[in-house]
Amino acid sequence: MQADRSAERARLLGIIRRNSLLQNRDFVLASGRSSNFFFDMKRTIFEPEGASLIADLLFERIAGAAVDSIGGLETGAIPIVAALCAKSWPEKPIKGFFVRKEAKGHGTDQRVDGLLEPGSRVILFEDVTTTGGSVMQAATEVRRRECTIVKVITIVDRLEGAAETFATAGIPFEALFTWRDFS
Repeated sequence: MQADRSAERARLLGIIRRNSLLQNRDFVLASGRSSNFFFDMKRTIFEPEGASLIADLLFERIAGAAVDSIGGLETGAIPIVAALCAKSWPEKPIKGFFVRKEAKGHGTDQRVDGLLEPGSRVILFEDVTTTGGSVMQAATEVRRRECTIVKVITIVDRLEGAAETFATAGIPFEALFTWRDFS
């Protein structure tokens, strides 16, 4: 049974609104779309209380899942996955990984870094979703390793098509918050 996290959700919403929601300027999103608002989630994820709240709220969503690894596309997923891996110890240790947008051309020259075994059950994370295209890049790499994507979880969904993208791909999708929570 999940605990009532309404106070933590409200606190995180306030931190995101104060630190990460930028408005009344012109922004170009990863999807290529233009917008007059932008969520700079690194400003919340790297703030100590924000990081702690994100880890607590997201871990609660995955603690009961049959999952081997968690990951996502660089750079949005990296701090989320790191915080969740640390949070998972020792209750339910979960390994983490991230997917590079392209191979780095040196070292191991891999697109996937961290701990992802072929055939794993995976949850993918994103800080903000618009159309879902960035997460689908990670999903493609994960599926190449014959892994099963249990679901995708984002901190904020802009409500601009991500849910439809994941539904079409047969991937369950959850958001801690949507744009409506901030408007």
